[in-house]
Amino acid sequence: MVKKLLHTRMRVNDIEKTVRFYTGVLGLKVARDSVSPRGARLVFLQTPGSEEEIELCQLPNAEPVSVQPDLMHLAFQVDNLAAVAAALQEKGIALSDGPHTTSSGDLIAFIDAPEGYEVELIQKPHGK
Repeated sequence: MVKKLLHTRMRVNDIEKTVRFYTGVLGLKVARDSVSPRGARLVFLQTPGSEEEIELCQLPNAEPVSVQPDLMHLAFQVDNLAAVAAALQEKGIALSDGPHTTSSGDLIAFIDAPEGYEVELIQKPHGK
């Protein structure tokens, strides 16, 4: 049986643009940047408070990535969604959906990431 989730891979067309988004807009850190034996550029991103990483992959000479709407998204917890939304707005990033309150009391909103991926921002009710 599996022990724990280590990373999730997302293939992208423009790895530099995607890395700038996740580091410059959301504050993730580059953990590793390498080229695989198959020639793929791999950048692993660390998220504060999480052991799991996000692996960005750009394959040379591959078919372009075309992400279908609502295929997948990454979800990140934030302390104050209104403050994060204001900081994003200052960087030219608008909420694409939300904020909405879920049945469990979470406050959620979405932003568009490069390449057609989405990012969900979740503010948990106080005390959770």
